[in-house]
Amino acid sequence: MREQVDLHKAINAVSDVVQNRPRPLRVFDQIHMKTADMVVQSEIVADWADGKRLAFIGDGDAVSVCVAYLRAREVLSFGPSKITVFDFDERTVNAVKRFADKERLEHLDAELYNCLDAFPDRNKYDCFYTNPPWGASNNGESVNVFMERGFDAVHYEGDGMVVIADDDELAWPKRVLANVQAFGSQRGFYVSRMQRKLHEYHLDDAPDLRSCNLFVSALPGNSAKRSPSIAASQERLTNFYGNSKDPKVKYVKERKRPDYGMAPDDEYELVMLEDGK
Repeated sequence: MREQVDLHKAINAVSDVVQNRPRPLRVFDQIHMKTADMVVQSEIVADWADGKRLAFIGDGDAVSVCVAYLRAREVLSFGPSKITVFDFDERTVNAVKRFADKERLEHLDAELYNCLDAFPDRNKYDCFYTNPPWGASNNGESVNVFMERGFDAVHYEGDGMVVIADDDELAWPKRVLANVQAFGSQRGFYVSRMQRKLHEYHLDDAPDLRSCNLFVSALPGNSAKRSPSIAASQERLTNFYGNSKDPKVKYVKERKRPDYGMAPDDEYELVMLEDGK
């Protein structure tokens, strides 16, 4: 039985992270989870991956940073032993690295990586987490690509947590969930648990759309299914980020380093007192 979390401290810590994460790029289906749900999600992830090596396959929400920071601030007494974020957005990678350096989070790191490429050769992770593009326009194939990279990260053993759309009123989330579960089953992973309708998002055109945590686990002896990682084939990329939004970008590069918690100077201008008379 875990100890009760001090919500005041938890919310303040997560707000530190939110203040320093890059703003989402909707063209790549980056949509941020709401802050209260990030607090809950971070505790869930920290408990699930306690003492384990955890790979994040993309992390625009910055849940990885929240998990590491809550442990460092002693808001949580549990969490992963190692966290690595693999993301194609250099803004995200640099934000993770800067925050980890500033707060001395030695077990948190990030690498620039596009999930359309073969997964880099790394030591085996125990579990993976991904909140990918939800695949409304491709029946979840974008989710499958991200999830497959998670399988690569854990060498087809261990566990994964996939954050995916969950709505009883819409047809496409049901199709996506079915296809994602079938894809995992074909690769030796079964659904071990599901937490439904758990998260809300800053999503203007669908403010009520929620997501669930889909937990997958490898079958015994599943490492025999592992083969060298290869790049995603072209037929898997149609509508990857939404209707008629096929991937054309290798990396999102950061132009300049933003200061922590400060608005960039191209967002505002000053009218001096003498000019306003």
